Amino acid sequence: MAAKEKSSTGTRKSTLHRLTVPNGGEVELRTLVRPHYLDRPGYQVREFAREGVTGLLVNGGIPRDRADWCPAVERITGLEVNERNHSAAGLVLMRTERGLYALSYGVGQHMLDPYYRDDEFGLEFATRCLDEDGIIRVRNQIMDGRGRVDEYSVARGERIDGFGLDRFGAVVRRICGTVSGIPLTSLPSGISKHVRVECSESTIKLPLATTPEEFLNDLRAIEEVCSRPDPLPELGFVDRLRTMDNRSRKAVDAQAVLERMLADPTHPRLTLGVPESCQEGFGSAQAFRISSGSRSIDVTDLDLPVLLEFVSDKTEGERLKALGQVRVVMFSDDDLKTPASAATTGKEWLIADVPVETVRYFYGHGKWYEVGAGFLETLEEELRELLGKSASVQLPAWPKGVPNAKGRDSHDEDWYNKQAAGQEGYLLFDKKNIVTDKFNGGGLEVCDVLGPDNQLICVKKATSSNGTAPLNHLFAQAVTAVETLRSDKAIRSAFLGQVADRTPEHRLLSDFGTLKVVLGILLKDGKEITVDSLFAFAQVSLLQSARRLRAMNAEVEVVAIRR
Repeated sequence: MAAKEKSSTGTRKSTLHRLTVPNGGEVELRTLVRPHYLDRPGYQVREFAREGVTGLLVNGGIPRDRADWCPAVERITGLEVNERNHSAAGLVLMRTERGLYALSYGVGQHMLDPYYRDDEFGLEFATRCLDEDGIIRVRNQIMDGRGRVDEYSVARGERIDGFGLDRFGAVVRRICGTVSGIPLTSLPSGISKHVRVECSESTIKLPLATTPEEFLNDLRAIEEVCSRPDPLPELGFVDRLRTMDNRSRKAVDAQAVLERMLADPTHPRLTLGVPESCQEGFGSAQAFRISSGSRSIDVTDLDLPVLLEFVSDKTEGERLKALGQVRVVMFSDDDLKTPASAATTGKEWLIADVPVETVRYFYGHGKWYEVGAGFLETLEEELRELLGKSASVQLPAWPKGVPNAKGRDSHDEDWYNKQAAGQEGYLLFDKKNIVTDKFNGGGLEVCDVLGPDNQLICVKKATSSNGTAPLNHLFAQAVTAVETLRSDKAIRSAFLGQVADRTPEHRLLSDFGTLKVVLGILLKDGKEITVDSLFAFAQVSLLQSARRLRAMNAEVEVVAIRR
């Protein structure tokens, strides 16, 4: 007698996607699949209809007679290794009374056309139902122009506050935790338990029922959670700012607006930002080479009009792509012999604030961000408080000078710092770098000018053409200086020695407790520094830096330098 077949009821961990169609129109399910998978050898496409569900199943894979790691193992061991490999993929597209959904298995998510994914689905669910003390892992990207990604995890769940996230600059990409009290098949009523879920922007990975009726019940439970008007109070910050897949419909719509903006090099919502790979060398860069194909331009300062000149002859829809083919290299010398960084693309330097109808999107270093309700208001409120503080120093005006032999403004930062340090009680520290075993290259510049009341004054010119790049560098310089003074005894001793050599009775020598960091900024034409005069990326970067400095017992002031 044949063995009785095991029951197929129950749950299985699955990845759930919610799909949307522009203007709510009808669409063939095959349209939701990336075209080359529909007729690709090794894949099959079949329609199905079950209780309350009609859909399309795409499954397959490309078997390899030999796994790609076999040759490496053979070379290491000298032994013959022949193992087969098969990357299986499954994608179930479903049309239900509630809408369009997809289940992906293996590498099946790659078959789904990202244009139709609902990029709010996963985090919308997570922020409305994760257990308060059940957060297990968080992956976030820092929105400060550098593209840094951090991941935090704990063995057992805890509150989101325990992860120490920056609630302004942290763009949550993925969050994992537990849920309970939801009528899912994997959470039977009457049983006190929880289930683990992992949510990204567009997906929810959780145990789902494997029979049509129970699966539809699970969908109803999930949609009930997503329909709740507000996120949980402790997770509300996640909704404020989100990254978007560059292939998503929102990103495609935003890029269409950006393409039109790129035709105007003076557009007020366009600027430059320093890519992560160039952060370290940007401050000492003496020249830049911008090239595309056989065309090349060498400049002493990189600005937006020069960069966009390389795409000025492109038609709408081709400009951003062309900018990605522009090559930018920094050099630490005037004769462009010594590169100060690896080559980057022009697209990596672009920062844009893109309005699409009533929604704001930010584009930075190749990534799109969506701004949620309340984010800008909260950000600007804290900025106004910071910018409204009275200054404890007096910084002189910074008039334009006559061009020098290289065509640069003779009143550069070196000139200005000497003017500022010429005031009574002020000391010049620009280019007085401290070299130790740790800082054995160019050394560490603690500040440009030391004020009479222990103010570490850091100065930067930031015109509209060079955008957020100098500001990001200025903020990073201030944070690095204070961090190092607090933690590195050799640097602290050397710096205090420099102060003592010039002013033996300086207050800093006996009072190194609370420091003051003054960020002296010259904007175009010496205009006032306000929320409106700083780009979104610069706003976030400034607030992040101010918070880090305050945590190290350093007060922060922002001073506008006049022309």
